[in-house]
Amino acid sequence: MSSQLNGKRILIITSNTGIERDELLNPLEALRGYGATVTHASSKGGLTQTFVGDTEKDQAVESDLQLSDVVSGSFDALVIPGGTVNADTLRQDIAALRLIKDFAQSGKIIAAICHGPWALIDAGVIKGKTLTAYKSVRIDLENAGAADVVDAEVKECMANGWTLITSRTPDDLPTFNEAIAKAVAD
Repeated sequence: MSSQLNGKRILIITSNTGIERDELLNPLEALRGYGATVTHASSKGGLTQTFVGDTEKDQAVESDLQLSDVVSGSFDALVIPGGTVNADTLRQDIAALRLIKDFAQSGKIIAAICHGPWALIDAGVIKGKTLTAYKSVRIDLENAGAADVVDAEVKECMANGWTLITSRTPDDLPTFNEAIAKAVAD
């Protein structure tokens, strides 16, 4: 990996449980490998429980901050991992929704994978966007006003003054991470 993201700061947000392990740890490690400073903030701060799939508990990961303590202006990009419980919890978290809205209104990059776009729906930021997501989330995105929901490994959309990067599943992580790194570097 290179140091193409030196000086760039990326925020990953999660709940404290139900996070798809690879969708948290893989971008965190990959983006750090590109030279970015990556901060993981969770709803309550402290330990976050990751899962493999929706039922198999994996490792607990220490978050760096509590969501309510995050200042969006300190970061260049926001990453929202999936996991059905994680995404469903984030979409009800006032601090998470505030951060998503702040990033969009500031014209920053937001990246979401798998079920992560659910939080974008509740933040009210996907109207007019073209994106991809896990197959069971697609109808929700269409009903919430997405311009189009495509079946692609990664989809980047630069509409409405900010950049949205989305992917479908953990299988798409290498392309997802690369798209984030490229967008942040530009």
